[in-house]
Amino acid sequence: MKPTGPIPPAFAGQQRLAIGGEDAEALVARAGDTPLFVYDLGLVADRVAALRRALPAKLGIHYAIKANPHADLLAGIASLVDGLDVASGGELARALTVKPAAQISFAGPGKRDDELAAAIEAGATLNAESAGEVARALAVGERLGIAPRIAVRVNPDFELRGSGMRMGGRASPFGVDAGQVPALVRTIRDTGAAWRGFHIFAGSQSLDTAAIIETQAATVALAARLAEEAGAAPPLVNLGGGFGIPYFAGDAPVAIAAIGEALGEALANRAAVLADSRFAIELGRWLVGEAGVYLTRVVDVKDSGGERFVVVDGGLHHQLAASGNFGTVVRRNYPLAIAARMGEPATQTASVVGCLCTPLDRLGDKVALPQVAVGDLVAVFLAGAYGASASPTSFLGHPPARELVVNGTASHGSR
Repeated sequence: MKPTGPIPPAFAGQQRLAIGGEDAEALVARAGDTPLFVYDLGLVADRVAALRRALPAKLGIHYAIKANPHADLLAGIASLVDGLDVASGGELARALTVKPAAQISFAGPGKRDDELAAAIEAGATLNAESAGEVARALAVGERLGIAPRIAVRVNPDFELRGSGMRMGGRASPFGVDAGQVPALVRTIRDTGAAWRGFHIFAGSQSLDTAAIIETQAATVALAARLAEEAGAAPPLVNLGGGFGIPYFAGDAPVAIAAIGEALGEALANRAAVLADSRFAIELGRWLVGEAGVYLTRVVDVKDSGGERFVVVDGGLHHQLAASGNFGTVVRRNYPLAIAARMGEPATQTASVVGCLCTPLDRLGDKVALPQVAVGDLVAVFLAGAYGASASPTSFLGHPPARELVVNGTASHGSR
């Protein structure tokens, strides 16, 4: 038997799974079938509220919509946060339906000229990843007769310790090396473009509270040094995010109260050059990851070679991350449960496998389960971030999963 990660607090202790106060089977009936992602917007709102209580006053909260761009979820979260961060022209178009362009920033390497033009015409901020991108943005802006709004994404000279994806302190396709930033800021300002500040992202998915505190302090200090060297104060400093959520056995959540207290001290003691700068953090999975559940139906239970396999109608084509094929080196089990028997003791060890013709399609590897029968619902938790939109949904021609947003008694669904 192999351990699973901890079931999120909102669902732990239930005897029969309910999401947003509604029974899982009822939600499947409403959506029409499985597989189904259900996102509880009420849990997202609670998450944002808890973050605001913990963080310094006036610190902006931005949502990185790459974590989950579902239209109904995005519409709900837009009113809760201060800004949206996008990473493609498609995400930009979605963001513009729910937020004014002045509250949208566009990061990511490899922006095409048509994407630059769309952002410049709308009035969104470009988080420039290179001097070449700045040159192209300036040329596009000149052609359009619009001064582009440009922030510089900084590749910091440090990394976020303990992060699942390190994005600083090394050669990187992301951002401009810190030593090259001051000259690039001067170029932006000298051309008449609207310089919007810095975007400094050192890593993601860290559960090390001390490391996050250390990185945020280093980020504030780096922003001050770069501003002094560039000779200009940044209007906004996006401090990045990096807050992880506990996916696996032994994981524990970050302490946001401690992070908020330390960040408040760092900002209170910031250098004079940053006195009038605004600050924000950018989070994705921490805001929405625990609010999502992936529901998939058991279609077969079989024994082979002394092992039991629970075969479901979903799989890695919808929930790639839970299969261990999205950024993990060693495969470990996400939390999962039999939705109608969450409170029953385990009586067997079985692997939960999907419907695809590949041995990679495994949602639970040798996990402890109660009695399982054909027709049962399996719930895979922590499905609110990097689920449907981060999975190979066209693989083998299976249909996409349904998605449903709930908030108490209200819900909205789509294919």
